[in-house]
Amino acid sequence: MTYTSQLPIVDLAAADRGPQARRLLHAQLHSAAHDVGFFQLVGHGVTEAETRALTSAMRAFFALPEADRLAIDNVNSPHFRGYTRVGDEHTGGARDWRDQLDIGAERPAHVPGPGEPPYWWLQGPNQWPAALPELRLAALNWVERLSGVAERLLHELLASIGAPADFYDDIFGAHAHPQLKLVRYPGSAGDGADQGVGAHKDYGFLTLLLQDQVGGLQVQREDGAFHEVPPLPGAFVVNLGELLEVATNGYLVATNHRVVSPPAATERYSVPFFYNPRLDAHIRPLVFPYAETAPGVTADPANPLFAEYGRNELKGKLRAHPLVAARHHAGLLLNPEGQPAMSA
Repeated sequence: MTYTSQLPIVDLAAADRGPQARRLLHAQLHSAAHDVGFFQLVGHGVTEAETRALTSAMRAFFALPEADRLAIDNVNSPHFRGYTRVGDEHTGGARDWRDQLDIGAERPAHVPGPGEPPYWWLQGPNQWPAALPELRLAALNWVERLSGVAERLLHELLASIGAPADFYDDIFGAHAHPQLKLVRYPGSAGDGADQGVGAHKDYGFLTLLLQDQVGGLQVQREDGAFHEVPPLPGAFVVNLGELLEVATNGYLVATNHRVVSPPAATERYSVPFFYNPRLDAHIRPLVFPYAETAPGVTADPANPLFAEYGRNELKGKLRAHPLVAARHHAGLLLNPEGQPAMSA
């Protein structure tokens, strides 16, 4: 496979086609997760009708008057939920030229009490546009649907490297912390910057991305360069998060990726779904036959990795949303290594 060709394509439905097909699936998953950290997922069972219900509601949201979107601005939410205006999110210290709606599990706010870690601020209610009630139903249905797909995929992925498929079941379940973003890239910024979203790795276990046909997603491959991910109709682009890299001591890789802004007057829409465990989950090292060959976790002083999921996500949120951090979390100062203090 050349760098300019498509990412590996994995058919999840092969798990139901008998032992031989499942062995081939496991070989493909093992190679994709160990060598690349990215692949295209087909055979996931999500229908065109389900996808259309979400994407139609998403486009309707971004077509709302700006005042309706700003009524649920995420600077109103200490939980980092709601609408982020173009340029208000940052990656690598630079602005991302996109706007988005951040959605999570619909739960009551958990304000950290004395001695509780501050990552509990990440739990709380979503903000929904009053003018578009159908968006709430479509988005929460998508979270539930993709949680099921991701759970099944994680089981097959763990089995593919010889680990118990249910090894991490206890850190997900009813108190998992899935997240969904509805994202619009409105075209280039017009000032020469083309950062739709800067190079980064995701915080959790698995990301399942629905992208349109415009393109712009790029993945960093073994040669160090970023390569285009051509859209594949009906597929999810899957990448591994930092916690799987930590859990396998670097055997499975979390890979840098970015989005280059589309040309002026061209909009790109995408829907990343993040399959994450409980905020208070401590990620046990995975027991699997290849553990002795693991190269170790990526060392990046600017991006320390934590085996406790809530710490990993809070670190990223405070960096990515400086306006929310300044308004609601001024006490959560970062030390020179970028680690959020563990007291409110």
